[in-house]
Amino acid sequence: MLVIGIDPGTATTGYGLVQELDDGSLSCVAYGAILTQAKFQPHERLLILFERLNELLLLHKPTTGAVEKLFFQRNVRTAISVGQGRGVALLALAQAKLSVAEYTPLEIKQAVVGYGAAEKHQVQEMVRAILCLEDLPQPDDAADALAVAICHLHSHHMRSLYEEV
Repeated sequence: MLVIGIDPGTATTGYGLVQELDDGSLSCVAYGAILTQAKFQPHERLLILFERLNELLLLHKPTTGAVEKLFFQRNVRTAISVGQGRGVALLALAQAKLSVAEYTPLEIKQAVVGYGAAEKHQVQEMVRAILCLEDLPQPDDAADALAVAICHLHSHHMRSLYEEV
């Protein structure tokens, strides 16, 4: 199973593709960030994000997708911007006919680190270890997106076990 994880935003959207191998181990296929410039209008930034996500989906052909859920932020402007980026990511995944899961930051940290209040560096280090990467994935948004994909793979296995019972 190849999963695309997305850490949404309008200025920076992280993406990470993680493949589950036959032996159950996880392998990093690709990761990075889609950056949009502040000089563009919001609708232009969202279009760039949509087009770039579509390119990634066509290139890698993931079997499923996972997106980080929006959590309450003190800065309403930032929350709205992230929500718009989430909407574009969900639309791109739906248009590609992928099943989509959504996870809160707490669920992602719990799945990757085993502790829902883990700090960002702890999550990055566990992503590096799980995927056998030499260095911490950069930028942070890409590491977060890889964590979303790992969370989805772990959660998928747990759901499969429950369905068998």
